[in-house]
Amino acid sequence: MIIYNNEFLEIVEDNSKVYIQTIKKGYPLKKLDEVLRTYPRIKLTNFALLKRALETIDEKVEIGIWLPSLDIEVSKDKMSVSIIVYETLDAIRENKDQIISQIKDALSQNHIVHGINDIDLNKLVPGKASLIAQGTPPIPGEDAVIKYLEIPDRKPMIREDGKADYFDLNFIFEIKEGDWLGEKIPAKPGIDGKNVYGEIIPAPFGKDHQLKYDKNSAKEVEENEKIVLYATTGGVVEQRQGLISVNRHLPIDGDVGIETGNIKFDGSVTIRGTVMNGFSVVATGDISIEGIDGITGAKLIQSLEGDVFIKGGIFGVGETEVEAGGSIFVKHVNDAKLFAKKDIVIGSYSLGSYLVANSVLVDERKGKIIGGKAIAKNRIVTAIAGNHLERRTELIIESLSKHQAYEVIQEKASLLKATQEEIVQLTTKINLIGEYKQSLNRQQAAGLDQIKIEIEKKKEVAVQLDREIKELMYNLKNVGKEEITVKKEAHPGTYIQIGAKSSLLSNMTQGTFLLEFGELNV
Repeated sequence: MIIYNNEFLEIVEDNSKVYIQTIKKGYPLKKLDEVLRTYPRIKLTNFALLKRALETIDEKVEIGIWLPSLDIEVSKDKMSVSIIVYETLDAIRENKDQIISQIKDALSQNHIVHGINDIDLNKLVPGKASLIAQGTPPIPGEDAVIKYLEIPDRKPMIREDGKADYFDLNFIFEIKEGDWLGEKIPAKPGIDGKNVYGEIIPAPFGKDHQLKYDKNSAKEVEENEKIVLYATTGGVVEQRQGLISVNRHLPIDGDVGIETGNIKFDGSVTIRGTVMNGFSVVATGDISIEGIDGITGAKLIQSLEGDVFIKGGIFGVGETEVEAGGSIFVKHVNDAKLFAKKDIVIGSYSLGSYLVANSVLVDERKGKIIGGKAIAKNRIVTAIAGNHLERRTELIIESLSKHQAYEVIQEKASLLKATQEEIVQLTTKINLIGEYKQSLNRQQAAGLDQIKIEIEKKKEVAVQLDREIKELMYNLKNVGKEEITVKKEAHPGTYIQIGAKSSLLSNMTQGTFLLEFGELNV
């Protein structure tokens, strides 16, 4: 079939291949290019031969292929179909009915049955893909929705004048048996989709989420297409290790002293009065001491897993030690030792005390740290450090380098892996022995019980190691961001240290102290 000819050349199609034959030399390559562009069905495969073909008379040179009038492309995911028409605009306009019929035939031959769009030939561009059919994507189901009882933040209330009220802290949040703790609206099924072949595409179910709670103090109940979480006991509601739980609560209306003796309690403790000189309170949960006079000379206030709140402050007289697995909130501290896994928050001042925490936060408007040491991993904030008598006051950030932190993490991870392997070995041993449980003598049965106890201990160790690794990973994000902020006055005699860099102030200053390019910016 002759596609094009003039006195210089002839372009023909033979068996879907395109050839050029020069009759007379002298036809410009640029003009030939313009001619070829008017034929969308010609696809050049060897442009380099064109110039040589124009200079060679009577030789038939293959230059490309003759494309079909139209072509269909189906996407890999079978969700869309494009049509490409290899005809000129004039040809499309002059043969509308024929083109539309060809498109429908092509769709039918390729078994395209779903999502076919109306064919608008006016929008077709020769040689360019145009969307002609589109599948219906599946709609994923709604994810499960989890809601929990909102536990008030343990933060000082901010009064209208902008000052913090450390006497009004929502600390112990008590509930009764049967109270609502949370609920889950289960994940829902989605709506199936369909590809261009009419094949069903299953919709993914919504993502499920589990209610996270302490099974010893809460239970799930199915109600009105929801799973509702209720307290199975009264007590203090808390979030511990990612679980909502209700812990036992010991309220003491008066003081801890001769009448009560030292307190040791598995749960949370609220003391309406004070803790007398020389007495101790140890609890697994939160400890709230609400007497406005605070405590004087108490020996030990220790929350193993929770927070400690002392409304009136601490007069330690060199004897008092306060420890918290969480944070410590106190109005003021005088001559005492405080250790917190999280933060120490002080409303007024710290005088001659030893403070160790992730962060030490003293009221930035009027708070003072005078004498003693404040040691933190992340940051220290106060309004005033030291005093006009130049009393030595140490503000220290003890931080690991990233290299050191990684080494500690790897060490703990190895220990965790070894502990988990030991648990698996012991569990396997129990399962093997369990097959002969009925024939065990008393001594063998006691040995089996001992293995079970050992497994539980190792599980506790594994949980603790996992918690420590996560804490180290979290702290690792803040490596290099440690800072000490003294908002108003850092007096001479104030010692500033971050990591291995330190400085003893000899002049009054203020501001935020941190490491810049490896050096302390004092």
